Amino acid sequence: MTVFIPSYKKISSDDFAFRLSRADEIIKKCTSCPRNCLADRTNGELGTCQSGDKPIVSSYTLHFGEEPVLSGTNGAGNVFFGNCNLSCDYCQNFVISQNPKFEKRNEVSVEELADIMIELQSKNAHNIGLVSPTHFASPILQSIKLAKDKGLNLPIIYNTNGYDSVEMLKLYKDIIDIYLPDFKYGNNDYGRRLSKISDYFDMCKLAIKEMYEQVGSELVYENGVVMRGLIIRHLVLPNGLAETEEVFKFISRELDPKIHLSVMSQYYPTNRSSRNVLIDRKVSHREYDRVLDLLDKYGLENGWVQEMESNDFYRPEFEKDRVDPFNNKQLII
Repeated sequence: MTVFIPSYKKISSDDFAFRLSRADEIIKKCTSCPRNCLADRTNGELGTCQSGDKPIVSSYTLHFGEEPVLSGTNGAGNVFFGNCNLSCDYCQNFVISQNPKFEKRNEVSVEELADIMIELQSKNAHNIGLVSPTHFASPILQSIKLAKDKGLNLPIIYNTNGYDSVEMLKLYKDIIDIYLPDFKYGNNDYGRRLSKISDYFDMCKLAIKEMYEQVGSELVYENGVVMRGLIIRHLVLPNGLAETEEVFKFISRELDPKIHLSVMSQYYPTNRSSRNVLIDRKVSHREYDRVLDLLDKYGLENGWVQEMESNDFYRPEFEKDRVDPFNNKQLII
């Protein structure tokens, strides 16, 4: 039986050193994401993400709420990074993503982040899930190198909002085995209105195309758990505000209809959603059924679809418990 070897284990020291050097240049005149703030984050300047050059780890835990092929039986080893390069009105993780003054106290060194990865491996996690890594892509790359040298041997998931720099993603080629991007909107206008970003659709298409070119559409499994591949998440929003048809059309016609999608019904009003009547309610059954019909229309047959009741279960409580924000204690053996 062939045992899966994470791609980063095959990267030479010289190759890693080159990537780290380039990542360091990027964060000194920051283009870590398409906002291109050009802040010198190594010298105290903050971009839109309100973050310096040290990663903010708001929480890390075994997580059982990912797609079944990622959580498996032991859980995904998720690392939740604080702050964000977007500002979504309905963000479910707003306690950690939009509270930079508080989250600054959770800064860690790249060495400490590497140790967190090793700790999650020691707890038998199936993988290391980097949740909202985009704005810390440069220091995370350093941590992966350090963790590799300390014996990390798990595939790494890049779990992102989809607003990523193609240049930075290229530095992660053959380091990341599993890409798990959101594809939030099928036009730029809704991204501007709901996430305070003017070109989300344009940039997300480029980023996901790069991810697809790196890992393709086939999922590689070992013992029922995905080791390598691309899974695109799409959160259905009320009143059609995700412009789902354009998302599915792009995936089917410009990428590959064999790509695995994770269609999510878990939206619920939170954060600033009460200020906007269009998003201040859950998704209706009729709206969700319409989205499922679009999967058939565009020949997208691979992946997972959440049950409508999911919006009652996937609710993190970062304000109450940073060790186990998803209340998974009863699932951890």
